[in-house]
Amino acid sequence: MNIQVSPEVQAALRAGKPVVALESAVITHGLPRPQNLETARHLERVVREHGAIPATVAVLGGKPCVGLRDDELVRLAESPRPRKVSLRDLAACAVGGEDGGTTVAATMHLAHGAGIRVFATGGIGGVHRGQPFDVSADLPALARIPMAVVCSGAKSILDLPLTLEWLETYGVPVVGYQTDRFPAFYCRDSGLPVDIRVDTPEALCAFARAHWEAGLPTAVLVGVPVPDDAALPDALVEEAIARALAEAEREGVRGKAITPHLLARVAQITEGRSLGANLALLARNAEVGARLAVCLARG
Repeated sequence: MNIQVSPEVQAALRAGKPVVALESAVITHGLPRPQNLETARHLERVVREHGAIPATVAVLGGKPCVGLRDDELVRLAESPRPRKVSLRDLAACAVGGEDGGTTVAATMHLAHGAGIRVFATGGIGGVHRGQPFDVSADLPALARIPMAVVCSGAKSILDLPLTLEWLETYGVPVVGYQTDRFPAFYCRDSGLPVDIRVDTPEALCAFARAHWEAGLPTAVLVGVPVPDDAALPDALVEEAIARALAEAEREGVRGKAITPHLLARVAQITEGRSLGANLALLARNAEVGARLAVCLARG
């Protein structure tokens, strides 16, 4: 696979040191400026503070990159028309020489290709509300790429029960980290159970090892609730999502534009509270991902 891996990440992987992949669609499409660059830098610091090497994944000039320098983070955050890069977009980016932020699916594909086992993100994609045949490419990626994916559940704008049903059908275990319930992104508790609860990085590491040693080819999906002081009430989130969905339908927003559109509108409707929750959960997931990577690296 033709992937440009940064010297720091290459050296860490060769030495068996812990590495955590970070996505970049959150930089290009998930957060407004200047919070996008500030958050990208902060997440890398959090990973380092907890003993691992960060590997932000993106596409620059058509080249898949695993591990970015600070000037490359700046380039990505300030890119005027970056592509939102899922799996089907990688070739288009290569041919067009484009810059782009990688989604969960594309980040998993590239990070796994580089030899990384842990990926920390915000929320995964899933089955869209009212459109059960509209399934994010993130879900098939979780079904075929054996990585630990640390997240705060699926994005609240999605159909969470159907998303969990899809994951069950394809054999992807859903682990609750210090919770018995699947997180709902901005909210701590979706009301839906996880497959198993673990309370420490060591227990999470043991579960991931047992899953892969059983010969299972899927990811281990780790659900980490948003920190309590940043979580939003369920009723507030549902009201904001309902308004944003109705507006998107009236405006004809479709396809890959729908998720960033809805997230931006929910942030406006909640007067920035959803943005605060998003930033808090991203940092928490980076911490848990780093702790897990350290445990896995111990052998």
